[in-house]
Amino acid sequence: MSTVFLGVRHHSPACARLVERTVAELRPAQVLIEGPAEMNGRLGELLLGHELPVAVFSHYRDGQRAATSWAPLCDYSPEWVALRAGRAAGAEVRFIDLPAWHPAFAERTNRYADAEARYAEATERLCRQFAVDSSDALWDRLFEVEPDGGLAERLDAYFALVRGDAEADAGDRARETYMAAWVRAAVEAAGDRPVLVVTGGFHQPALRALTGSGARDGADGDGWERGADGWPVVPAPPDDAMAGSFLVPYSFRKLDAFAGYQSGMPSPGYYQQVWEAGPEAAADGLLRVAVERLRARKYRVSTADLIAARSLAEGLTALRGHPSPARIDVLDGLAGALITDDLDQPLPWTGRGTLTAGAHPAVVEMVAACGGDRIGRLHPDTPAPPLVHDVAAQLAALALDGGPEAKYRLDLTDAADLERSRVLHRLRVLGIPGLERTAGPTHGVDPVFTERWEARPVLGREAALVEAGAYGATLAEAAAVALTGRTRGGVAEADGLAGALFDAVLCGMGGFSEQLLGELSSCVRELQASGPLGEILATALGLWRHDRVFGMARGPLLAAVIDGATERLLWLLEGARGSSGVDFPRLRAVVAVRDAVLHAPELLSITREVATEIARRITEDPQAPVDLRGASFGLARSLGRVPGPPGVSGDPAEAVRAVARTGADALGDWLAGLFALARDEVTGVVGDDDGPGGGAESLIDVLNGLVGALSDDEFLSGLPALRQAFAFFPPRERDRIAARLLERRGVRGSSRSLLRTTADPLLIARARALEESVSRLLARYELEATP
Repeated sequence: MSTVFLGVRHHSPACARLVERTVAELRPAQVLIEGPAEMNGRLGELLLGHELPVAVFSHYRDGQRAATSWAPLCDYSPEWVALRAGRAAGAEVRFIDLPAWHPAFAERTNRYADAEARYAEATERLCRQFAVDSSDALWDRLFEVEPDGGLAERLDAYFALVRGDAEADAGDRARETYMAAWVRAAVEAAGDRPVLVVTGGFHQPALRALTGSGARDGADGDGWERGADGWPVVPAPPDDAMAGSFLVPYSFRKLDAFAGYQSGMPSPGYYQQVWEAGPEAAADGLLRVAVERLRARKYRVSTADLIAARSLAEGLTALRGHPSPARIDVLDGLAGALITDDLDQPLPWTGRGTLTAGAHPAVVEMVAACGGDRIGRLHPDTPAPPLVHDVAAQLAALALDGGPEAKYRLDLTDAADLERSRVLHRLRVLGIPGLERTAGPTHGVDPVFTERWEARPVLGREAALVEAGAYGATLAEAAAVALTGRTRGGVAEADGLAGALFDAVLCGMGGFSEQLLGELSSCVRELQASGPLGEILATALGLWRHDRVFGMARGPLLAAVIDGATERLLWLLEGARGSSGVDFPRLRAVVAVRDAVLHAPELLSITREVATEIARRITEDPQAPVDLRGASFGLARSLGRVPGPPGVSGDPAEAVRAVARTGADALGDWLAGLFALARDEVTGVVGDDDGPGGGAESLIDVLNGLVGALSDDEFLSGLPALRQAFAFFPPRERDRIAARLLERRGVRGSSRSLLRTTADPLLIARARALEESVSRLLARYELEATP
């Protein structure tokens, strides 16, 4: 009896060939593979006849944690070859790793993410010794382009060296003790027949040590219970958790390290050719595909350039001592022949990671040629999560499965079309490709009552549907869970929270998800920025008061958000400190608070009297931003109480005079805040002089006197702020203000002469100041013109 440990690199053609040869020569009774043990009862699904690449998608969710991960397999994955070849040889094949939901995989979205960071020092030392730039080039040099003779011994030496004394983390230790328990059970079951263990090379030295001489005596001390069949028990998720694993189509793009894949080989398209035809044919294919892509992008590549690239690649192969062309030989040859201008960044194949912005267009196409565009396809008999069947049934029932040319125009006031809209938005929230909205309402109080949807490419739809099954068994449930997850991550991103709220409206989640309601209402109480929070409050309040389309009016979802946002905003506003200038988002937030207190008092934990008192305190606070003090003055008036800070009456005219004494800039900022909140209440321009805000002394008349008393320099300094403040008036009101000013000055003519100038008023004012400065300069040097 013997146990053979093969440490492999995931997605390596050389390792896949070694596994295939070893199975054929060893004829093992047991083949153990690093993979999710919960799939052992479903290995037949993997062998249905899929077009690879595919992946085992696993998901987990409970009240505290949600996790997803993928275990991808392609034709040249050693794990796939071990599964296929082991079954063909009559061996019992089993996956032996922990389920992906297990805490050992915390923060890891890819089961086959190698622990290379922990032995980077060893690989860097080897890279220097072999004069290569990256661990990928080192791997090619040592294994992919070398003859297969002695490969197993070279791999053993390599992995023993790179792991060395590096200590695995707690997650890897748990995985290794679990896999070791499977190895011991397999040895017992195999009797005198061999056992083959195929795992990532990082784990191989540890598994040998855990199952070697003397280790068996501690078999019962590894903490993993065995079942009645003698095999380790597969851990089950907690009763209150939702977990599962399903096969999904995968793609070479997702496998490619240049697109962010965490493990294995880069350039999957190239290594697919290495697997199928060897490195020589793969090098020829890479040259051909790269040139074809460049020419398709109108990048000039002549026959002479192609000959030069091939010659350079062959020369580099010989110079580097490679028995066959390696990937970097071909890429460096192409770069040397085709790129004549300076590069702003190193060639991407000299390291690991995604392509960065600004990469040379020829380099982008070379990397794409290496990556390939293959997309996997599942066998029709592959089981799918319940969500897939629910979506298919709903689309058919609502006549939304119209094909690749489909277009839909939906009337949101029609109940049937509103339900179609909700289904399509739920798919959108889950990231399911296929249909895209091209027109429709963009916020909760947008007066648009139609939507247009058009079919889009469905690439990746099948995988997206399976992966969305991690959120729930039905479309409504899955969308609610996805939105809830967005609110949990949206505490620091108010714009994202506003989007989640409106998406909940579009998806019809008003009374569906208590958890979503709770998350939204708690999140608004933690936001730090008043402007975005004000947008959320305004949208929620508008829907609560006026919605007759989405079915959200007077709904509990919006009520909870309105209460939490109003209370949080008042707290944020009172604590605001700032400099000069007008913060328009913050002023809109004050407006939203006013509307909530006036129009939805029954929803609020805070009373009208308390809100008014907060406004009064802000008005009196000299440290508060000037525009916010003006807005708070207007807020208090709107709520029915005139604030009276020490030395200043509640009369707007007196308040304006007090602010004007601090400067024209401050006056403009204060007025901007006031006009944002209480324009009609204080100006007296909507009605007669004895209307609201009019009477003995109109605020406009007071401002006319204050501005007229400004010096030219003061006027020029304060003009931008003053002009900004009066931008809060609609055109008709500005016209009436202009008419009043002309009347007070005894000037006849159209008020439009004050509103429409031949150029920007600020530009005119600056030109006048410049002329006066030039005149003073000429006078100083007695250069003024003779009359």
